[in-house]
Amino acid sequence: MPELRKDPITGRWVIIASDRAKRPSDFNPEPVRPKGNGSCPFCYGNESKTPPEILAYRAEGAPNSPGWSVRVVPNKYPALGIEGELDRQGEGVYDKMNGIGAHEVIIETPDHQQSLANLPTKNIEDVLWAFRDRMLDLRKDDRFRYILIFKNHGEDAGASLEHTHSQLIALPIVPRSIREQVNGARQYFEYKERCIYCDIIRQELEAKVRVVSQNEDFVTLSPYAPRFPFETWIFPRRHEAFFEQSSPRNFENLAKAIKSLLTRTDTVLNCPAYNLVLQSSPLRDSQSEAFHWHIEYMPRLTRIAGFEWGTGFYINPTSPEEAARYLREAPVEDAVGV
Repeated sequence: MPELRKDPITGRWVIIASDRAKRPSDFNPEPVRPKGNGSCPFCYGNESKTPPEILAYRAEGAPNSPGWSVRVVPNKYPALGIEGELDRQGEGVYDKMNGIGAHEVIIETPDHQQSLANLPTKNIEDVLWAFRDRMLDLRKDDRFRYILIFKNHGEDAGASLEHTHSQLIALPIVPRSIREQVNGARQYFEYKERCIYCDIIRQELEAKVRVVSQNEDFVTLSPYAPRFPFETWIFPRRHEAFFEQSSPRNFENLAKAIKSLLTRTDTVLNCPAYNLVLQSSPLRDSQSEAFHWHIEYMPRLTRIAGFEWGTGFYINPTSPEEAARYLREAPVEDAVGV
C-alpha cells in the first residue's frame, strides 16, 4: 500500500509508492516503449493487456474488445490505491496516511500513429467528455479532495508509453500548489469581489499582446509571469470553477482551442515534448466564485536546475509577449484570429 507523508516544515505531501520500489539499477533511463510493433497495450486487439476498462466510447463490440474510440482503464502501476481507508496517523512530529486514491489512463485513440494535435476536433472533444465523465463519477467518493488530469507527451515530458494518452489521479488531499492558487484567488475576491482570473482575461483581451487565439468560449494566452518558455494557458471566457460542471456546449470549442494551440506549437517549436495539466477547483470547495478552471500547457524546452530547485524561482529566456506573437502568427487553418 502506498503512503502519503507530510513534510512537517513546508506542509507539502509526497507519495511514497512502496509497491513500485526501485533499486539503484532501476533508475537507469529507459526509452519510451513500444514503437507500434503490435505489443502496445493501448492498441486495438490488445485490450487484455490492460486492466478491465472503466469507461469506453464505442460504436460496436463488447467491453474490453476493439471498436472503441476513447477508453479509460486503471493504471497498471498506480501511484495510489483505490481500496481501503485513509487511516490518518501521527508519528511524533510526522503525519501520514494510507495512499488512497484513483489512478487512471485515458487512451485518446486506438491509432498508435496519432497524436492529440493530429486528432480531428471531434475526437479531442470525446476525450474531454471522458475527462468529465470520470471526474463526475469520482467526485462522489467522499475520500477524494482533488482530481488532477494531466498529459505527458514525449520522453522528455515523462511519457513511458508512445501511444497518446492522458492520466487522472484523484487525491485525498488538496496539493499545496493548488491550495496556494485557491487561497490567492480567494484573497483577491474578498478584497475586490471579483474573480482574479476573469479580470486577467478581460485585461489580456483588451491589451492583446499576450493573447494567442480566441473563440466564442475560450481564450488562449501566455501568462504574464510564465515559469517556462512558451508556457500557455487556456481559459473559459465565462466564469466556471469546476471543469466537470462546465456547460456541455463548451467542449466543442475547447477541443478547437486545444487543437489550435498544439498545432501552433508543433509548427513553431517543431513538435516538442510537453506537459498539459487541467487545473480545476478542489472538489469540496464551496467558494466557487473565486477560482476559475483552466488548462496549462508547458513545452519541455529547458531543464530545471539547481537555482530553480534551491529558490523556487524560474529563469525563462523567452518573454510571454514574444512567445504569444510567435504562436499567434503561426499558420493555423482553423484558428480564430484575435
